[in-house]
Amino acid sequence: MLLRHTPKTLAERSALTINPAKTCQPVGAMYAALGIHRCLPHSHGSQGCCAYHRSALTRHYTEPIMASTSSFTEGTSVFGGQANLLESLNTIFTLYNPDIIAVNTTCLSETIGDDLAQIINKAVTDHKIPPGKTVMYASTPSFKGSHVTGYANMLAAMVQHFAVNTGKRNRALTVLPSFIEPSDMTEIKHILGAMGIAYLMYPDTSNVVNGPMDGTFRMYPQGGATKEQLQESGDSRYALALGPSGTLAAAQLLDTKCKVRTEVLELPIGISATDALVDTLRKTMGVTVPEKLLIERGQLVDVLCDKNQYLYGKKVSLIGDPDILIGLTQFCKDAGMEVLHVVSGTPAGTKFIKRIQEIAGPAVAVKAGPQGDLFYFHQLLQNHTPDLILGNTYCKYIARDMDIPLIRTGFPIYDRVGHSYFPITGYRGGLRLLVKILDAFMDRQDRDAAEEEFELVM
Repeated sequence: MLLRHTPKTLAERSALTINPAKTCQPVGAMYAALGIHRCLPHSHGSQGCCAYHRSALTRHYTEPIMASTSSFTEGTSVFGGQANLLESLNTIFTLYNPDIIAVNTTCLSETIGDDLAQIINKAVTDHKIPPGKTVMYASTPSFKGSHVTGYANMLAAMVQHFAVNTGKRNRALTVLPSFIEPSDMTEIKHILGAMGIAYLMYPDTSNVVNGPMDGTFRMYPQGGATKEQLQESGDSRYALALGPSGTLAAAQLLDTKCKVRTEVLELPIGISATDALVDTLRKTMGVTVPEKLLIERGQLVDVLCDKNQYLYGKKVSLIGDPDILIGLTQFCKDAGMEVLHVVSGTPAGTKFIKRIQEIAGPAVAVKAGPQGDLFYFHQLLQNHTPDLILGNTYCKYIARDMDIPLIRTGFPIYDRVGHSYFPITGYRGGLRLLVKILDAFMDRQDRDAAEEEFELVM
């Protein structure tokens, strides 16, 4: 009922966020850390912070998320978290024996100014880190940025801590994916494998947060990039970063630190972006496009052509993370739909806004940053109502109130399953997304059809 009090009149806000369309940095950092094999994410803050971050990921993936915490108290807030972190490292290595501990900061540890580099150096000096083990860290204050920012910071930290240029180039391609589902990482690996390309990918959460139920508990699932692979990425012949918001910092660092030639592409969502990925791989790695991928592309094109009458001219509103939004905007335009609104809670800069306008046209309403919230998104929809919403679970309240179909995309998705198993990237993921959109439109057509227009064949 409260949604019905949202005013239609738009007002610029500079310091107020209402119903944020994002979550905090440590959630993204924790997710990235899970993409390293035998790595335990560690939240340097209070137990409540860590519990929230784990809860957000657990509810999204319906999988137990393993992580530890420095367990700040009131005293820690005054005297600093060094003693807590040192004791935590000792306890974690003794009880849980990870190969890597990935420490991320929180609001509290950032506010009091804990120096993680100094604390970890002291841990080494005090022999609290066993031989062969590694402790890495990333600065991820929750009071700025979003979960995408935290993911990007942790990914850059992986490059900083592990990537090494030994002077002997290997023939592997390093792939740095943005904050996407494990199913999407699997789909990208499918494309690389089909083209016969030797690759390293990190982080890689496939078979980590979407693993099978086989009756065996594993503290550290079988998936994830190994420490050796992270190190070898510094000798890669070439690197490809997919999604600038989540990977640009890491890509630039890999280039400057290890002199790896790096290119940043948009996420391969839909035909245009997947074509760009496949063509880049073909040119840079000197391979041909296999028949398998041509068939998958042809199937997506076939459905687009067969059912274009249900898509052409349909109006769509999008909300989510910048990298996914760019891909979804391109996907919708390729399908003949009109994108009305694109909103993100992640600060993405003017490049993001210009890119969306370049794809969707100058009339599209775009907002990114703290004021790109669900309240603002609801106001936009009241002024210009779309035929479809693409967004996360929190959009369901707006969709229900305004009677607009919703396709759940992005993070978080708490009330549906399948996102961690079925991709939206690549040609196969594009076909799945297309079918979901067609189902939504056709279901709505059936629901609203008069008796004499209720057809068996669409």
